[in-house]
Amino acid sequence: MRHARRRVVKRVARLAAVGGLLCGGLMVTQAAMATEPTTSPPATRSSVLAASGTGTGLVSRLGSSRTAGTWIADDGRPVVAVTDEAAAAEVKKAGARPKMVRYSGKDLKSATAALRSAPRVPGTSWAIDPASNEVVVRADSTVSKGDWAKLTDLAEEIGGSVRMERTKGAYTMRLNGAQPIFGTGGRCSIGFNVTDGENAFMLTAGHCGPTGSVWFSDNQGREEIGRTVESSFPGSDFSLVQYLKDAPSNASNVVAVGDGRGVRITGIGEAAVGQRVFRSGSTSGFRNGEVTGLDATVNYPEGTVSGLIETTVCAEPGDSGGPLFSEGVALGVTSGGNGDCTQGGTTFFQPLGDALDELNVQLAGVPQAQATAGADAPSDDAEQGAAAPGAVEPGAVGPVDGSGAASDLIDRLADPRNVGPGLLVVAGSLVALAATRFIRTEQDRAAYRRQYSQTWS
Repeated sequence: MRHARRRVVKRVARLAAVGGLLCGGLMVTQAAMATEPTTSPPATRSSVLAASGTGTGLVSRLGSSRTAGTWIADDGRPVVAVTDEAAAAEVKKAGARPKMVRYSGKDLKSATAALRSAPRVPGTSWAIDPASNEVVVRADSTVSKGDWAKLTDLAEEIGGSVRMERTKGAYTMRLNGAQPIFGTGGRCSIGFNVTDGENAFMLTAGHCGPTGSVWFSDNQGREEIGRTVESSFPGSDFSLVQYLKDAPSNASNVVAVGDGRGVRITGIGEAAVGQRVFRSGSTSGFRNGEVTGLDATVNYPEGTVSGLIETTVCAEPGDSGGPLFSEGVALGVTSGGNGDCTQGGTTFFQPLGDALDELNVQLAGVPQAQATAGADAPSDDAEQGAAAPGAVEPGAVGPVDGSGAASDLIDRLADPRNVGPGLLVVAGSLVALAATRFIRTEQDRAAYRRQYSQTWS
């Protein structure tokens, strides 16, 4: 009877330990999947888009003499830089957070105008950082000590609104989406499928090739898919490639993010400083980062481009033209930057709205009632509207077949904020399981010794 009770206790302990392992594993998986995207976004605008709209609206209404930009704080609330108490009161009344600053938006714009009028120095960039109330000027490793000294002198002439920084690497255009396209100038990535209502096009970077450039779906030049019909570079950085009639194009509003997955684009929006953004490219795949500046200017060796979005997202050669988006809302196409996806860097993007307006086209597969407003973007509970695009041909993203993750599950599983409680349960269960096995082994040894002694007594 006593041995039977022991067997029951051991079985219960083992079952409890195994159950703990299963429970812990489910907790880890559930934590990692807790922010997985959905494919059916709600009708309400997300809090990030709403915050961005609130801040931008206040800056526009109060004017550049009383404000100096807006950004999204870590808690998701919009912050507006203001220069007087009356403006601060209006910002508070609108539900945003005011921050008193020294320099107005007009002062910062004046500083960028002075920088733009100076002799051009390849390897430099500048952008307005509203959070620090400064124009941040950066120079890469190719800028000589003499040119750096001249820039520093100019910054001192402009005043305290300019901050000088050296950056590693060199600013390059990411020549060579998500899907790769090949031309005589190298390899680029498709940004978004667009249409003029009759014809199908792809939008990519302007520096990828001038008007008349021929594009192929393979690097052997066997399958032509389209030709560039309009291009803008330098100054801006976008181009329009018209698909051939028999090219594998469609009106899909999904952009590929790798591993057979894609993100459904539901509208067009404007980037906001502090906003988390995502990029996809044919070289480095799916990456994310944060917007750090707007209306940025970059002096590439090949020419100067202005009005760009500055971000901490990494990119590498071949990613040029790839899509930038956030919460299912299209923001821009990849222009260039410095660094790589091993050590990080700065990447600049051509704003999408400016390019579409100039080219007189619209996003394919997105009802225009939604496109400009971005009203149907997912909420904060759905970081990206991701879906499997199926068998995707180069030059077009296939139709949505099901749901998938827009973020790498491995990254989530490695995040201690997501998996801590589950791992504790798993660890505790492993200890319990090991303890029960040890106890059982010792009991078996004791039983064997008793039997052995009885046999030879």
